[in-house]
Amino acid sequence: MTRKVLYALLSLGPLVVILDRFVGVGETTLFILAALALIPLAWLIGDATEHAAHHTGPGVGGFLNATFGNAPELIIALFAVNQGLEEVVRGSLTGSVVGNLLLVLGFSLLFGGNGQLDRESSLTSFALVALATVLFLIPAIPGWEGDPDRDSLAILSLPVSIVLLIVYVAVTWVALRRHRQLHLREEPSDMRAWSMRVALAVLAAATVVTAFVAETLVHTLQAFGEDVGLSDFFLAAVVVAIVGNAAEHGGAVVVAYRGNIKLAAEIALASSAQVAVFLIPAVALLAWAIDPLALSFRPVEIAAMGGSVVFAALLLYGGRSSRWRGVALITAYVAVAVAFYLAGDR
Repeated sequence: MTRKVLYALLSLGPLVVILDRFVGVGETTLFILAALALIPLAWLIGDATEHAAHHTGPGVGGFLNATFGNAPELIIALFAVNQGLEEVVRGSLTGSVVGNLLLVLGFSLLFGGNGQLDRESSLTSFALVALATVLFLIPAIPGWEGDPDRDSLAILSLPVSIVLLIVYVAVTWVALRRHRQLHLREEPSDMRAWSMRVALAVLAAATVVTAFVAETLVHTLQAFGEDVGLSDFFLAAVVVAIVGNAAEHGGAVVVAYRGNIKLAAEIALASSAQVAVFLIPAVALLAWAIDPLALSFRPVEIAAMGGSVVFAALLLYGGRSSRWRGVALITAYVAVAVAFYLAGDR
C-alpha cells in the first residue's frame, strides 16, 4: 500500500515544474508542493541505490547515491552564483557537509539501530572532511576582515580547490577498488534486484526531476524567509542545505529502516566527504565561468565543519552503530542549527 502511494506521489515532481513555469501559483504554495514532491523522490533514489548496491556492494552503492544525490546541489549552487548570492552558496555547501555528518547519519543510526559499519571507509570519509576544513582556512581567515568576496580571495581559493580535487580522485579510485574486492567476497543476496542498467537509469531520472524541484524550492525560499523572519545565512546553511539534499537524506534513512545500516552510513559519510573535497572545489572552479567565488567561509562555518567531523569520528571510531549514537548526532545538529541562527547575516 505504501509503495503504491509513493509511486502515485511521484507525479508531484513534474506537477511542481509545470506549476512553477507555466501557471501563476503563489510562492508559498510552490514551496509546500516542492517539499512534498521530494518525499517520493527520496524513496525512489533510496530504492534504486539499494538495487544498484546489490551488484556493487554497499561501498560503491554509497558512492553512487552520494554522486546522484549531490547533483542537485551543484545545480542549485551554480544558479545562486549566477544571481550573485555568494553567501547563500557558501552557506548551503557548509550546511550540506554538516547536515550529512550529523543529521543524515544521525537519523540513519536512529532508524537502523545496532549494526556494524565499514570502519575503514568511515574513517577515510572523516579524514577527507577534516583535511578540507583545514585547507578552507587558507582563504577563510583573510576573509574574516574586509570584503569576503574580493578577487584576491577567489584567486587564493583556486589552489585549494585543485588540491582537494586531486585528493578526491585519488582516494575515490583506491576506495572503489577496495569496495569491489570486498563485494566479490560477500555472500550473494537473495534480493530480487533490478538490473544495474535499470537501477542507474532510475537514479539518473530521479536526480534530474529532483534538480528541477529543488531549484523551485530554492527560488521560493526567500519569500518563505521573509514571512517567518529568518536570515539569508540561516536559510542557506539549514533550509537550503536540507531541501537541496532532501532526496539523498531520505534515501539514506529509507535504506537504514530496511536494515541496511552499512549502506545508509556509507551514503551519509560518502556524501559529506564528496561535498567537502569535490563539490565545493568544483563549484569554486566552475564559478569562474560565471562569477568568481571565494571560499571565504565564516568562523561559525569552519567551527561547525571541524566540530562536526571530530564529534562524529569519536562516536563511530569503533565501527559500531546504535540508536543512542544517532540521537547524539541529531542533538549536535540542532546545536549547530541554533548557532547558525544566532550568527545571522554578516
